[in-house]
Amino acid sequence: MLTVEQALTRILADVRVLPAESVPLADAYDRLLAEPIVAAMDLPPWDNSAMDGYAVRSGDVPGRLRVLETIAAGMVGQFQVEAGTGTRIMTGAPMPEGADAVVMVEDTRTDGDHVEIQTAARPRQHVRSRGSDVAVGRPVLDAGSRLSPSTVGLLASLGLSHCTVATRPRVAIVCTGDEVVAPGRPLGPGQIYSSNNHALVGLVRQAGGVPLDWGNCADDREALRARFTEAAGTADVVVSTGGVSVGDFDYTRDVLSQVDFWRVAMKPGKPLAYGQFAGRPFFGLPGNPVSCVVNFLQFVRPALRMMMGDPRPYLPVVHAELRRPIRRATGRVELLRVALERVDGHLFATPVGGHQGSSNVLGIAQAHGFALLDADAAEIEGKVRIQIIDPSFDDGALPGYGWGALPSDDGPCCP
Repeated sequence: MLTVEQALTRILADVRVLPAESVPLADAYDRLLAEPIVAAMDLPPWDNSAMDGYAVRSGDVPGRLRVLETIAAGMVGQFQVEAGTGTRIMTGAPMPEGADAVVMVEDTRTDGDHVEIQTAARPRQHVRSRGSDVAVGRPVLDAGSRLSPSTVGLLASLGLSHCTVATRPRVAIVCTGDEVVAPGRPLGPGQIYSSNNHALVGLVRQAGGVPLDWGNCADDREALRARFTEAAGTADVVVSTGGVSVGDFDYTRDVLSQVDFWRVAMKPGKPLAYGQFAGRPFFGLPGNPVSCVVNFLQFVRPALRMMMGDPRPYLPVVHAELRRPIRRATGRVELLRVALERVDGHLFATPVGGHQGSSNVLGIAQAHGFALLDADAAEIEGKVRIQIIDPSFDDGALPGYGWGALPSDDGPCCP
């Protein structure tokens, strides 16, 4: 049985970054940049006024000046400001030649075609200098940066209409099991509602991928093979749930063309089939809802982020204080579902859900993160590592791997 680190190392060594694509800025939000952005122009592109007021020579004020013209935003002044003159100017308008300062309109009084400047002005007062925000040639965004509304706006300010971003991996989702019924339909004897496909659709979207829900397939080898083949033809990755354990009707492993491994030493989520199907990475996740979500976040999500060229494909890991000690059986690492709360700037963690069973959907719905418990830890108290699954508790942490064999947890991701 592989450790979590061994399993993840194999998976990440297997996936490849998808070719990048150019998209309009309107479609760029929340995408990952595939190449760095260097400013091709200055921002602002010329000296401009930071206030509504008068552009003047600082040495001429206070005093009475003749008003040459009015420059609105989007216009360029026609006259040079000389001794005894000034120009009415609006916020954002280019500074006229000869002027080196702006006096706010509140500090002036108009008198026909003259203005009384009632205060002194220092050179460059209320003037935004060319290139003061961004100078031409300056690196602006690194490859792998996630595009927020503000950074998309920055690209637009630099005159870009498109940008090159990582392609979103298409993820085919196939649920298996004769007992599973789509919500909204009546349940028969021994049947349950299908929840894993709905959770996985959201998790794929949250990871940046494009989910393709192929519904549920019966526990039949040939039916599974046909469904997986059809799904693989539409996707970059195939994810299934159920059929990966040792039951009489667990056929997923039998159908895979190449199985790399099928068990991981972790709790929950020991059954995990990973391999290739029709040339696509294939993840066979457990059917239990909690195990399904946990395994997706530990293995599928990092793979999808790597396919998009994300230099930090892991969830953030922070430290939190346990509200009460934990006693547990040793032998496997465990991801304990916890609720988090901040008190006076400190983060506290409390186990949720009553019990930590792999079918407890209420517990995973209430969790803000996973306490990462080492395999040999029988009694745990004090501070523990928490892998964050609720972004509101990131606290500005950088994504980092919490078990220690991959990127270390001793940097800013683990304060």
